[in-house]
Amino acid sequence: VTGGSSGIGKCIAIECYKQGAFITLIARDENKLLQTKKEIEKYSVNDKQVVLCISVDVSKDYEQVENVLKQAQEKLGPVDMLVNCAGTSVTGKFEDIEVNSFERLMAVNYLGSVYPSRAVIATMKERRMGRIVFVSSQAGQLGLFGYTAYSPTKFALRGLAEALQMEVKPYNVYVTVAYPPDTDTPGFAEESKTKPLETKLISETSSVCQAEQVARVIVKDAIQGNFNSSVGSDGYMLSILTSGMSPVTSITEGLQQIVCMGIFRIIGLFYLGSFDSIVRRCMMQREKSESADKTE
Repeated sequence: VTGGSSGIGKCIAIECYKQGAFITLIARDENKLLQTKKEIEKYSVNDKQVVLCISVDVSKDYEQVENVLKQAQEKLGPVDMLVNCAGTSVTGKFEDIEVNSFERLMAVNYLGSVYPSRAVIATMKERRMGRIVFVSSQAGQLGLFGYTAYSPTKFALRGLAEALQMEVKPYNVYVTVAYPPDTDTPGFAEESKTKPLETKLISETSSVCQAEQVARVIVKDAIQGNFNSSVGSDGYMLSILTSGMSPVTSITEGLQQIVCMGIFRIIGLFYLGSFDSIVRRCMMQREKSESADKTE
């Protein structure tokens, strides 16, 4: 599990450990990793289970990522499931976001998933088994005010997942893309400090989920080999609306998409209308206060 020292990544690691898995946690902060290791070990189901910690930046140097994953596989055996959960976020209006933030987010959120996946895929194909999970976001299904740096990186994971799934499906290797909603994590709390008012108001139209709940859904979908993983009714609707040419796991799933697409599009248009209304109101309020300041 990359990004496994906190948030959704940590909860996914705990969920897998509860099911008897051997865990490799990958993150940058060594102290946080060791803390998380102790926390996870409380949930062991047998005395053979191991939690291995690796401190590395998965977004910087592919060779380094490849080497540490080789070491992990030498210690614990081949990777059955890779969960790409390393990620970060920057919010703000397009013109206010530092230019280097666009590059940094693409490195962490996109390349930080490409590198570990690239390092394990050959072994998975040889073994004719494996699961790769990309943790995207609902902001990877629709672009929202304030997410011009973040959303594209999460959209990119969808394109990678679709292309990769077509390549590896004949080898019995399955890809899952998870689209969690706003989730109560340290990263979300940090992001909320700098969110523009518009982004906050739009976010408030849906509730914040708990990381444990999101982790349970992602692990279940990955084990079942589902391509899409969504949480709650809003997540289900978004997954149907954005299904496009993405793979389906069953005929039932395909039929649900066909039947529900039209009505969900109508509901979606109401949502979009309300979001546009929020943005317009905020702009008018800002202009009003600015003109009041000038007259003073």
